Amino acid sequence: MSDADAWDVVVVGAGPAGASAARVAAERGARVLLLDAARFPRYKTCGGGLIGTSLALLPPAALATVERHVATVSFSLRGGPARRVRSTRPFLALVRRELLDQALVDAAVAAGAVFRDGTRVGRLEETTDGVAVTTTAGPLTGRTVIGADGSASVVARYVGVRIARADLGLEVELAGVGEEWEGRVHLDWGRDPGTYGWVFPKADRLTVGVIQRKGEGSATRAYLARLLDGLGLQDRERLHDSGHLTRWREPGSPLRRGRVLVAGDAAGLLEPWTREGISSALRSGIAAGGAAADDDLDGYERWVARELEPELRAGARLLRVFEHAPALAHLGLTRTGAGARRFVRFSRGEADLRVLRR
Repeated sequence: MSDADAWDVVVVGAGPAGASAARVAAERGARVLLLDAARFPRYKTCGGGLIGTSLALLPPAALATVERHVATVSFSLRGGPARRVRSTRPFLALVRRELLDQALVDAAVAAGAVFRDGTRVGRLEETTDGVAVTTTAGPLTGRTVIGADGSASVVARYVGVRIARADLGLEVELAGVGEEWEGRVHLDWGRDPGTYGWVFPKADRLTVGVIQRKGEGSATRAYLARLLDGLGLQDRERLHDSGHLTRWREPGSPLRRGRVLVAGDAAGLLEPWTREGISSALRSGIAAGGAAADDDLDGYERWVARELEPELRAGARLLRVFEHAPALAHLGLTRTGAGARRFVRFSRGEADLRVLRR
C-alpha cells in the first residue's frame, strides 16, 4: 500500500458531524481523508432548522447558507387552532441541507482535508498500523477512523452502537413561501404519541414534514396528508418528497471500538424530544476531530458523557411527558410566558433542554 493511501484520520460521512471532524483534525495538523458514499452536493431530508448552538459552531462559509431567520413560532395541537409565540429577535435560522453540507465540506477542504465523494466503505479491521478500511475506490488505512455516516452507519455496526428507538420522518418541499410563512415556523403536536409536524420556510420553498415511531408508515403518511390539507398546502407544487430514519442511542451505548470513533447520527447522538440532531452532530464532530488529531480517544468518550449525555437524558424524559400528555406540553409552551421564554432560550442556544423541565 502506498503512502498516499495512509492517513492520520479517515472520516466516513460528510454531513455536519463528519465535515466538522475533518475540518478540526486538519486544522490541528492531521493528514485527513473525508469520504462519503453520495455525490456532492446531495439532497438531504431534513427540516433544516439551526438553533443558536449550531450557529455558534459554523464556519463563516456555512453561516452564509442561512436563508431565513425567524422570530415567531406557531403551535397547534392535533391540527387545531394555532397559537403564536413571538420574540423581539430571531431564535431560529433555516437552511437547505445540501447547501449547508457542501459549505461544511468546502471548509474542511480549505483546512487541508482531502474529500472523496461517491466512495462507499465496506469493511473495517484494526491492524498494528491503525485501521484498514475497504472502500469501493480501493483499500486505505487510517491511524484513527471517525464514523459519521448517519443512521444507516457501517461504522456504527462495527463499533456496536445500540439504538434505543428509531423514528421515520417524511417530508415534502413545496414551491414558494407566501406572506403567511415569511417570518415564522409552525409545529403541530400529532394525534399519535410522540408525533409532531413542522413547516419551515426557506428562501423560495416550504419544508413540511412529520415524524413518528418507525413501523407506523401508513399512519405517518396519513399524518403528513392531514397536516398539508389542514394548512391549505395540499395543492402546492412538490419539489421533493422524501423520507429518512432518525434514531437515538441507548444509555451506555459504545462510542468507540479501538481506534474507531462514532459521532453524530452514527453514534445515535440525537435529542429524543425534538429529534434535533444538527447541534449534536456539529459538537460531537468537532470533539471527535480534535480527539483524533490529538490522539486522545478516551477524552472523546469522557466529553460525550459530560457534555451531551445529560441533554439526551433530559430530552428522553421530555419525550415521555410529551407522549403521555401532549395537551399539557402544548399548554405549557403557548399559555404560560415562562414556557414560551424557555423554548426561545433553548432555540437561541442560551440554555439546553434541561431548562424546559424546570
